[in-house]
Amino acid sequence: MSTTDNRDYYDAFSTGYDVGRDAGYHRLIDEQAAELVRRVGKGRDVLEVGCGTGLILERVSRFAKSAKGIDLSPGMLERARARGLDVVEGSATDLPFDDASFDVAYSFKVLAHVPDLDRALAEMARVVRPGGHIVFDAYNRQSLRYLVKRLFGPRATSTSFDEGAITTRFQTPEQVQASLPPGTRVVRQSGIRIMIPWAGVLRLPAVGRVIEGLEWRLMDTGLARWAGFVVHTLQKDGPRSNGETPR
Repeated sequence: MSTTDNRDYYDAFSTGYDVGRDAGYHRLIDEQAAELVRRVGKGRDVLEVGCGTGLILERVSRFAKSAKGIDLSPGMLERARARGLDVVEGSATDLPFDDASFDVAYSFKVLAHVPDLDRALAEMARVVRPGGHIVFDAYNRQSLRYLVKRLFGPRATSTSFDEGAITTRFQTPEQVQASLPPGTRVVRQSGIRIMIPWAGVLRLPAVGRVIEGLEWRLMDTGLARWAGFVVHTLQKDGPRSNGETPR
C-alpha cells in the first residue's frame, strides 16, 4: 500500500479509534508499551513514530524530559493535539528531524503496517543519539494472536475499511532480528499479549484480573517470544552523552 492509502485508512479509523481504549485489553497493552519505553526513556528526549491519537505518547510525556510524536494521519493528529501533545505530520520512512535528535525513538502497532520496514528502522536509528535506544514491536507469526487473526479474518476499523485494507506483516522474532539497522544491538526482548486468547477476556471480572496479572509477570520471561507483540529494545552504538549506563 502507498503512504496515501495508509493515510486514508488511518484518517477513517481516527473517528472511532479511542472508543473503548481506556479500559480492558487496549488500556493494558498501552500501559505495557509505555512501561517498556519508561525503562530507557525516563528523563530523556523521546520520539514516538506513528503516535496516532496519542494514547501512548500521553503516558510517555509524564516521565520523559520531552516527548514528540509523528504520524501521517491528520485525523489522528487532530486528536493527539487535543490532548495537548507535541506532534507533527510526516512519514515513518522519512522522519523530518536531524540526526541524533532524540535519546529514544519508539513505535507500537505501526511498523507492521509500513511496507518498507528496513527504511523505517534505519530512520529511527538515524535520529537517535549514540548510546540511545530504539523500541518497537513486531507482530509475531508464532503467536496465538496470529492464529486468531487467521481463523477470524480482518475486523472492520471504520465504515470505509477493514484491517485487510493495508499491509500487515507477521514475522518471527528471528526474522526481525536478522534485519536490524547496522550499528544497533538487541538489549531486551519483551512480550505483550502472551496469555490473552481474545481481547474480550479481560472484561470478565475474575478471569480478566488473573490474566492481566499474568501478562505483567510474563512480559520479560522466555515466553515473550510467543507473544502477539514481540517488543525489541535496541541500543545504538556509542556511549550516552551524559555517561549513564542503560537502565
